[in-house]
Amino acid sequence: MRFKKVSSLVTLIVSLFSTATFAQRTDSIPVRHDVTLPQAHKGTLEIDSLLLDSYVRLPENIRKFYLEARSVFEENEVDFTDERIVAVAVKNGIPLISGPMLGDLKENSVTIWFRPASINLIEIEIADLAGKETKLYIFNPSVAGQAERIVLGNLSSATKYSYSVKVQGSEVAEGTFQTTSKTEETSELRLAFASDFHKIGLHNPNLMDAILERNPIAMLLLGDLAVDDRDTKLSMHRADYLLRDVSQPWKKLSANVPLYAAWDDHDYLNNDLSGLPEGVSNEDREALRKLWSENWNNPENDAAGIYFNTQIGAVEVIMLDTRSFRENDRRGEYNSYLGAAQLKWLKDVLAKSSAPYKLITSGTMWSDYISEGKDSWGTWDTLAREEIYQLIETENIPGVLLLSGDRHGARSFTIPRNPGFEFYEFGPASLGGVPGPEAIAKDSSKQLFGYLGLGLKAFGEFTFTIEGSSPQVTFRLIDEYGSIMEEHVLSYDQLIPQNK
Repeated sequence: MRFKKVSSLVTLIVSLFSTATFAQRTDSIPVRHDVTLPQAHKGTLEIDSLLLDSYVRLPENIRKFYLEARSVFEENEVDFTDERIVAVAVKNGIPLISGPMLGDLKENSVTIWFRPASINLIEIEIADLAGKETKLYIFNPSVAGQAERIVLGNLSSATKYSYSVKVQGSEVAEGTFQTTSKTEETSELRLAFASDFHKIGLHNPNLMDAILERNPIAMLLLGDLAVDDRDTKLSMHRADYLLRDVSQPWKKLSANVPLYAAWDDHDYLNNDLSGLPEGVSNEDREALRKLWSENWNNPENDAAGIYFNTQIGAVEVIMLDTRSFRENDRRGEYNSYLGAAQLKWLKDVLAKSSAPYKLITSGTMWSDYISEGKDSWGTWDTLAREEIYQLIETENIPGVLLLSGDRHGARSFTIPRNPGFEFYEFGPASLGGVPGPEAIAKDSSKQLFGYLGLGLKAFGEFTFTIEGSSPQVTFRLIDEYGSIMEEHVLSYDQLIPQNK
C-alpha cells in the first residue's frame, strides 16, 4: 500500500500558515518574546532571559532563582549541589530545583526523578483513579541539589494513577501516569515522539497541552532538546537544563508523561560535532555522558554510552547514541558511526526481542534523501547500516519502525529492500518550529509527506493496535493546536520482512 505525498506547494502553504500569530491557549497573560534558532545557539543571558517569557511571564520567585543560579553557573565550574545554587533556591522558596520527571515506565512501576533543594523529608503519595489503591513512599535526600530517582513499585498493570510530592508535609508537585499492560494483554498503546526543541519549544504551552490531550502512555525525545551549543562548558550545560526545568509548560509535560531521551549534536557539543573532535578529550566525553544521565530519567544502562533499550507494553524501544561513539578520523568506514560495542549490542537486542513492535531511534536520518545524507548514516557508515537492515531481513524480525531527528521539519520515507518489503522512517523534527532543509526530496517517489521546519511546531504519534486478526500501527503528525496534519496506517504484515 502506498500513501499520499504532500506536494512542495502544499508544504510551503502549510509552513507559511503555521507561522501566523494565533491566540494563546492559556489563561495567563501572553508576553511573547520570540527567539530565533541562531539566538538560541548563542545562549547569552539576554536571550535565555527572553525564553523565560516566550509565551507567558514566569512567576517572579522562579525568575529570580533562575537568574541568580545561572549567574553562578556562568562564573564558576560547579554542579547543582554547590552551596550557592542551593542557597538561592531556598531564598526564593524553591523546594524542588528540578522535576518531577517521570520515566522508565513498566507494568508494575514508574521511576520519578527530581532534584530537591534541601535534605528535608519527601513524601510521594500515589492513588489509582478508581480509588482502590493508595501507596506512600518516604525518602530522605542525602545531598541538597543532587538528582534523585525513586522507583514507585508494586503497582497494578494497565492502571491510571495520580500522585503528589510533599516536602515537609507541603505539596510541591503533582501529576498522573498509567502503567503499561502486560505484553500478552496489550490491546492498544499510544506513544508520542519528536525531536528538536532547541530550548525554544520547551516553553510552548500550546505544544505541551496538545501532547497531553492525546494521552500518550510515554514520549520519546530524539535529540537537540535542552542544551544548545555549550561545547565542554559543563556548567553552562547545567544552566540550560535549569532553563528547561523552570519552564512551567515543560514541568507540566514531564510530570504527567514518562519521557525517554537521546541526544544529538547540539546536546552533545555543537553543530555537527561528534566523537572526539579537536580539543575534546575522552575525559570530556565521559563527563558529558555522566551529565546527560544525571539530567534525564532514562532506564539505567551499564554500557559506556547513553544508549538503552526498554519495553513499553508490546513495544521494544531502542534508543541509540549516534553522537559520542563516532570516530571522526574514520568517517565513511565500518563502525565509525555507532562503534563496535554499540553495534553488537543493537544486533543482540534485535535478535532477542520478543516484542511485537520495535522502534529504533537515530539522532540523524536513517535515509539519505534529504541534504544528501548530511551528517547521517549515509555519510558515516553505510556498511553498518546495511548489516542492521540485513539482520532484520534474514532473521525475519517483524515490527521494526525507524525514527530519526535532526533535519528540521517533518518527513517520512520508505526505504525499499527486497521485492515486496520496505522499511518506514518517520522524522518529526519539529518541536521548536525552527528552519531547516528542503521539505521534499529531489527524488520524492519514496516520500510519504514533507513539511518545512520554519514555524512548524508538531510531534509524531504511533497508536499500536495489537488485538484481532489485523494488528496495525497508525502514525499521526499533530500540530501544537491538536490538529492532525498527517495520518497513515501500516498493517503489521507490511512490517514483516519478505525473504524471496
